[in-house]
Amino acid sequence: MKIILVVGARPNFMKVAPIMRAITRFNAGLRDSKSNSGLNEIHPVLVHTGQHYDAQMSGAFFSDLALPEPDIFLGAGSASHAEQTAEIMKRFEPVLIKENPDMVLLVGDVNSTLACALVTSKITLSKGNPRPLVVHVEAGLRSFDRDMPEEINRMLTDHLSDLLFVTESSGTENLKREGIPSERVFLVGNTMIDSLSAYRKKAEHSDILDRLELRPAGAIIPYALLTLHRPGNVDDREGFVEILEGLQPLAASHRIIFPAHPRTRKQMEVLKLGSYLRCELSKAGGAMKETPSGGITIIDPLGYLDFVCLMKNARLVVTDSGGIQEETTFLQVPCVTVRENTERPITLQIGTNVLAGTRREGIREAIERQLQQPRKGRLPEKWDGRTSERIVEILAGHLRMQAK
Repeated sequence: MKIILVVGARPNFMKVAPIMRAITRFNAGLRDSKSNSGLNEIHPVLVHTGQHYDAQMSGAFFSDLALPEPDIFLGAGSASHAEQTAEIMKRFEPVLIKENPDMVLLVGDVNSTLACALVTSKITLSKGNPRPLVVHVEAGLRSFDRDMPEEINRMLTDHLSDLLFVTESSGTENLKREGIPSERVFLVGNTMIDSLSAYRKKAEHSDILDRLELRPAGAIIPYALLTLHRPGNVDDREGFVEILEGLQPLAASHRIIFPAHPRTRKQMEVLKLGSYLRCELSKAGGAMKETPSGGITIIDPLGYLDFVCLMKNARLVVTDSGGIQEETTFLQVPCVTVRENTERPITLQIGTNVLAGTRREGIREAIERQLQQPRKGRLPEKWDGRTSERIVEILAGHLRMQAK
């Protein structure tokens, strides 16, 4: 039995890595069992579309997460949404025909997710073989904002999928409203939390706090972690300035560490926003120059373990990322989300997360509220580090039925 697992961008790595490990454990269990009930081992094929690719950073993530090297690298590269989606489709189709898998497993909501769902759902294989099943991990999430490219990817992928694995109860309700049959939907938990649960202790051995001089004399000084990458937040100067000015009171009292995506850093240069920084640009790997006690420090993107260490020890996280809202909920770190909506409402209902909007006053108020009275909550249902095991057991059951 063969399953193609597709990754395209860094968030996908954290979602696929625990599934790969669960497949390895499942196969080992079959080999150790006296009777496998006629079920064969699962043969995983890891396909990296190259939607977002940086050799150094991808290598660090694969190493940190103990992911094997991709079996197939498509090298699609960056482009407009239409060009990138089309290029991935063109490059994925011959792979699908050659490999002839039983299933194609897709995660998240990037362009690779939708592109490969489209190809798989329409493929015609030789010798009358049925097309592979389309499996979507992290199904049902909705921001109800169709201006977000990810929302379009999520919706279309869900309606093309045969099996839908849901991270939170809102996803189940969304899919029910959209008419997707309940027998195709499974509330299993969150594979990103599987990765976080597995590696958070190892992340404590990272030396990132020392490299950034956040632990002088052995004690961690209070700092905040910032991530911004959504085009709606960083492409327009007026909107970007609103966010930076919303951060000013926090920057006056705390160091703000900002691992900036190269595209975001370029936008800051193009939009001439250097005056909003209170300290010089710094690389995480290099020695820090003298800076004020507060301010925003821009550093290069980090590997998974370094980033988890920074997030776990932060006084506060400010972000526009969906995944970080979930990770801070699990770690019980106060989070302020710089967006008008979220597709992960469970983080607002029972987690540590609050929505601030994108205007300076709303951001300042949310930060102050989280610093003074941070929200604490219980963990969402099935966010227990065992999601991938549940997924693999369900997949094995469907593969067993297909084989009959």
